[in-house]
Amino acid sequence: MVLDALAHLAEERVDHRFKGLPPDAAGLTVGELAAQRRNLFTGGFTTPVLALSAERLEHNLKLMEAYADRHGLAFAPHGKTSMAPQLFHRQIAHGAWGITLAVPHQVRVARAYGIQRVFLANELVDPAALRWIAAELDADPGFRFVCYVDSVRGVELMDTALSGTAHPLDVVVELAAGEGARTGVRTEAECAAVADAVAGARSLRLAGVAGYEGEVPRADPERVRTWLRRLVSLAVDFDEAGRFADLDEIVVSAGGSAWFDAVADVFAGIPELSAPVLRLLRSGAYVSHDEGHYRELTPFNRVPEEGTLEPAFRLWTQVVSRPSPEQAFTNAGKRDAAYDLGLPCARVVRRDGVERPADGVSVTGLSDQHAWLRTTGEADLEVGDWVGLGLSHPCTSFDKWVLVPVAEADGTVVDYVRTFF
Repeated sequence: MVLDALAHLAEERVDHRFKGLPPDAAGLTVGELAAQRRNLFTGGFTTPVLALSAERLEHNLKLMEAYADRHGLAFAPHGKTSMAPQLFHRQIAHGAWGITLAVPHQVRVARAYGIQRVFLANELVDPAALRWIAAELDADPGFRFVCYVDSVRGVELMDTALSGTAHPLDVVVELAAGEGARTGVRTEAECAAVADAVAGARSLRLAGVAGYEGEVPRADPERVRTWLRRLVSLAVDFDEAGRFADLDEIVVSAGGSAWFDAVADVFAGIPELSAPVLRLLRSGAYVSHDEGHYRELTPFNRVPEEGTLEPAFRLWTQVVSRPSPEQAFTNAGKRDAAYDLGLPCARVVRRDGVERPADGVSVTGLSDQHAWLRTTGEADLEVGDWVGLGLSHPCTSFDKWVLVPVAEADGTVVDYVRTFF
């Protein structure tokens, strides 16, 4: 069934819905277009077009697989980054335990493409969504679903919505990263009250504890590790109180894309509990990495001996105006490029099949459909040149593109990744 669902993606017809694809490919299926192995630069693709590097994508998948294995971590990368079932399955093929998601729609996408383990990093109180998930659990004994709880009220709403369901829903108490953090229970006493509420609910089962260290106020290595130790201590306290007595495994989960080295260090010290511990890391941005926000924040900067992630995105744009020696405009803007965590950066210029560094070219702003470029005296830039932009923040890069070509280093497009936002 999974193979059938993924194969169906290749049967979709190429048409006007998909930005950047060759106009003369209209009517072909995605699979037929991929089989042609067109070149991104000479095969009729129109700018702007976002591409993923085939080699760098595979490198990043292998690197995080090796990292999680080396540190004894289960891995559930956050699927909200790409919302691409093809990438979900590649992540699982590279050792991921399952996929983390944030909202019910994303779970529906994952289930439509056969994802068997889902960690929902949110408290889920929508009755319709809860009933749908309960039906999925009833229909598929192999489906594992875990979600946050962070309030007694939330527990009550979940239990009411799930009344009469056949299987209890696994939940983990979310410990907040501190005062002013996003979500989660603020104190250990309040965590215990939420756990008590779960124990009194007929439709829920307490499966562990979790949280997100990226919300630690004024985060630095010591503050993050201090919070992670609080999370581990909460799991130990719950276990000593007998709250995990009937579990086959206890979930302890954290880990965004900025502090997973701290997660690995602290989780390595989790003591033996009454059941095996699933040390679950949830970093998601690694799959494409970036050339801005996460390039600066990645833990691999602190532990370079562990490896290096490589930015896999390149947004190809074309110079459409050169009004002055100091200014140029390309045909990609806010509709095409992430800009919430930094503007794109000019990396390469391509002219007549020759690629060179974009020396003297910088992006100073974005309009809806234009990038504003500042050029210095050293910049060699003409109308018609292709400019390859590096992007910051994968989550808001993927969501602007429905179908993303995957290109090898020479420009040969070998696949297309479908997203569902």
